[in-house]
Amino acid sequence: MEMNVSKNDEQVIAKKTGGLNPAVIIPILLVIGICIYLFVLGNPGNFKDSEEIAKKGGALSVAFSDVDGKDIHPSDDSFIGIIYKGGVIVPILITFMITVIVFSFERYFVLKKASGKGNLDNFVLKVRSLLNQNRVDEALEECDRQEGSVGNVVKEGLTTYKALSHDTTLNKEQKMVALNKAIEEATTLEMPMLEKNMMILSTLGTVATLIALLGTVIGMIKAFFALGSGGGTPDAAALSTGISEALINTALGIGTSAIAIMLYNFFTSKIDGLTYKIDEIAMSIQQSFAEFN
Repeated sequence: MEMNVSKNDEQVIAKKTGGLNPAVIIPILLVIGICIYLFVLGNPGNFKDSEEIAKKGGALSVAFSDVDGKDIHPSDDSFIGIIYKGGVIVPILITFMITVIVFSFERYFVLKKASGKGNLDNFVLKVRSLLNQNRVDEALEECDRQEGSVGNVVKEGLTTYKALSHDTTLNKEQKMVALNKAIEEATTLEMPMLEKNMMILSTLGTVATLIALLGTVIGMIKAFFALGSGGGTPDAAALSTGISEALINTALGIGTSAIAIMLYNFFTSKIDGLTYKIDEIAMSIQQSFAEFN
């Protein structure tokens, strides 16, 4: 007798694994990041010579060009203008930051839903108590009320428990193997919903630093070029611009990477907690079955 997860449960779990599609969301976030860079950070009002820049067509068209014979650079009067000064790598880093925020919210709500209703620790204790008394039907009712990933796995295990308890074609050892297999299958179907898009946070935790390093190197190249191009008198403005660009990219990259890593570890601990609860009740189900059957 082969025990499998019911088709209805597979359909329910399959719906849960939907979530946000990175292939669609990330390009949209890239466009948003570029727009923020051009129209928010690059707003002429963020620069010292905002009136002259506006007359020349905005910050994008005259950044690092001459207006009335003088260099126009984002002014340190505006913090947003300073970020704009970071150059072409900045919109990529902004996109990374937005991506971390969006998928962190998605993971938060998915894991909150997966935790189900009520206190999870109380649910585990109550189900274990019912199993110790062989009150399987009441334990199933608790799973229906819990409506979370732990409840789904436990419900599948208890459903198999009831079916096997009335089966006469298998010996006790075979029944234990079938019960364990049913729980493992239910857990395997739930895990993709819990772990989906976690790789994005993990990847950005590393890649953001590397992209920021690229921006840092570009800024330092500009700074050293300013030192050499002026002969005996280096261009102080160009030198400071290059160093500023390097440090801006470094700050954005480190900040994005740090946030991504912290959130990844936070959500990983949440997933590990749910997995532990599933394993805890699964052990109780197996012990109860071995005792009463």
